[in-house]
Amino acid sequence: MTTAQKTTTLPFRADHVGSFLRTEPLKEARLKFAAGEIDAATLDKVETEEITKLVKDQKENGLKGFTDGEFRRSWWHIDFIENLNGFEGYVPEHGYDFGDVEVRKYAFRNVGKISFNPNHPFLAAFKSLNEIVGKQGVAKFTIPSPNEVFYPGYRNEEIYPSVEAYQADVQQAYIDAVQAFYDLGCRYLQLDDVHWGFLCNFADDSQEYKASKRVAAENVQAIIEAKPADLVLTTHVCRGNYKSHHSLEGAYDPIAEELFGQTSFDGYFLEYDTDRSGGFEPLAFFKGKGRIVLGLVTSKTAELEDKEEIKARIKEASKYVPLDQLALSPQCGFASTEEGNLLTEEEQWAKVRHVVEIANEVWPEDE
Repeated sequence: MTTAQKTTTLPFRADHVGSFLRTEPLKEARLKFAAGEIDAATLDKVETEEITKLVKDQKENGLKGFTDGEFRRSWWHIDFIENLNGFEGYVPEHGYDFGDVEVRKYAFRNVGKISFNPNHPFLAAFKSLNEIVGKQGVAKFTIPSPNEVFYPGYRNEEIYPSVEAYQADVQQAYIDAVQAFYDLGCRYLQLDDVHWGFLCNFADDSQEYKASKRVAAENVQAIIEAKPADLVLTTHVCRGNYKSHHSLEGAYDPIAEELFGQTSFDGYFLEYDTDRSGGFEPLAFFKGKGRIVLGLVTSKTAELEDKEEIKARIKEASKYVPLDQLALSPQCGFASTEEGNLLTEEEQWAKVRHVVEIANEVWPEDE
């Protein structure tokens, strides 16, 4: 068993969501693997080499928590879900709609009873990351939230006639997954969640909508309550991220009571890079002991935000959450899918340094 990491106050003042632009050697290797020109072992070797370089880059650019950049996956969510028992990946007629952009055609569906796969490839991926990070810092790992399988039409009603039975099995699969990562030494795990963004976008007064919010809160809170006490569990609320495009809009107001008042994550990574996310007023529902991580720096474009404007917005947010419980990050990852956002690696690292510099100025004596 890998030695467990020593934890500090997490999330860090300067943190990040998880994914990074895929490097050229990695892109080339994945293309060759898809074409049958190299085997899985050769691809794994390249992935490990590039993740090792990525950890070094994260450290050199001022970060203290290190991810594998999601370099071993194609999608931020499907790779994990399709490897759970009871789901499979497939090619649909149409890809997800991101405004005027249709994403690469791939999706997942419920084909059987759901449970955690003890041979899930993400376990080996975390073990590798943890070994690479070693004593350099904290290895942070990301997986999709259980709410990602609760969109309309995802539940196979022949297998699961009731939402309650479906919900129970999904929750247990995730409880088992979290424990499996913990047993390998994981102490910083993040649940990425577009479903809350979906609920912001399609808010109404229907009973169905209210039930969806209740189920979403129950799903994650069940995992939080079952997790080991020294595992830091955070979430990232997203509005879609594909080649610098987003798919959802809407302020946090409609979901604030459920998300901030009925769940107890150790950290909430929130998109606040544009006015599509609304104001900070919904943060008044947060009464937890963790941190609100303000995603005030966009990962979608290269332009660096004005430092003083970011500081002013942090100050504004502190009206609702104490400054000591705030932190800063990019609003999303740089590559939620392997295609990545429309900026260069150099521009990506400039963004990371920008976050670190601002955080050091706002919280100069912290950590």
